[in-house]
Amino acid sequence: MIQTFSSTIRRKEMDAVLTCMVDEKIGPGEINARLIQTVKEFFSCAGAVALRSPAIAVKYALKAMNLEPGTTVMVSALSPSWLTFAIEENGYSVLVLDVDEATAQVTADIVADGIQKGGRLLILSESLGIMPEAEKIVALGIPVIEDVSQSAGAFVENTEAEGSEQGAQNANNSEEKKEDKTDGKKAGSFGVFTICGLEEHDVITAGGGALLMAASRRDWPVLKTIVDAIPSVEMLPDINAALALVQLKEYGRNEQTRKEFLTLFTRAVMAGKNKTFVREADDGSTAWSFPLILNSGFRDVKQYTQKKEIEIQLAFENSIISVRQDTLFESCKTAKALYLRTALFPLYPRLHRSQVEKITKVLGTLP
Repeated sequence: MIQTFSSTIRRKEMDAVLTCMVDEKIGPGEINARLIQTVKEFFSCAGAVALRSPAIAVKYALKAMNLEPGTTVMVSALSPSWLTFAIEENGYSVLVLDVDEATAQVTADIVADGIQKGGRLLILSESLGIMPEAEKIVALGIPVIEDVSQSAGAFVENTEAEGSEQGAQNANNSEEKKEDKTDGKKAGSFGVFTICGLEEHDVITAGGGALLMAASRRDWPVLKTIVDAIPSVEMLPDINAALALVQLKEYGRNEQTRKEFLTLFTRAVMAGKNKTFVREADDGSTAWSFPLILNSGFRDVKQYTQKKEIEIQLAFENSIISVRQDTLFESCKTAKALYLRTALFPLYPRLHRSQVEKITKVLGTLP
């Protein structure tokens, strides 16, 4: 059976973790500090801290925002369900937003409507590795905490120069731009603060944990004041940091492989009844997995793929809409439809060529 998810852990990651164990340096320490330095380079952020869980990262991000108790925080209905509990536990209320059918993301119009309903902060979850219209959302003037757990590494090109001489020059030098990525913004640079989960199925994994970052030098001092007082029991241990450190260094290779598979799978479904989400090509999104919006019921497709020894899962089975269907039925109809009809197919670097060929063939023959 080809599993839906498999780790990208290889010999380098295992050696790094083993070295921690041999040196008996498994608590938060030197490697955690080295990880932070690599994170700052990878995300081009002003500062960061590595914590034991995404929920802890949310707690300190909200604290750094200095919100009034009871402030309404907006989240996508397709965000992970634990997020609502993390927000409410810290004394704030939650406003759940519907999503766009083509991208599974909140849009500027949806967020603007949420602001009219009392929303004062947005936690922007970039589900499935697809980048939302972040610049338009930020332009609404609402503070944003960005969640790049599934979109880490994505890069949004600057389109302001299109049609100009500079834009033409950029187009002629696309390969050079791809290399240095100076004309645009990385996922994680739109929000006031950014969270990147390091959980088992996140793009970058440490076996558990999360990064909390400040993109600008203006916002980092506020977060640093809080970071300096964080107890060690909430910091990411070195044994996890060692794994995350190698994962960051290996990201380029892993993502290149995922993108190759994504292209093959996308082509395979183009002539069929099922469809994929709209996403930017090349570096404009992250190949976190392969989500497919099904034309028929999930149960029928799952039975079909199981016969072919391929495991699939509901893409949003642990989302907010999955646990609050009854209360969100009227306000989040699109999110509920996507929850019921979106399946994840295996897509990870450790897939063998024969497995990729098998998945490609099945994708082209789905009911």
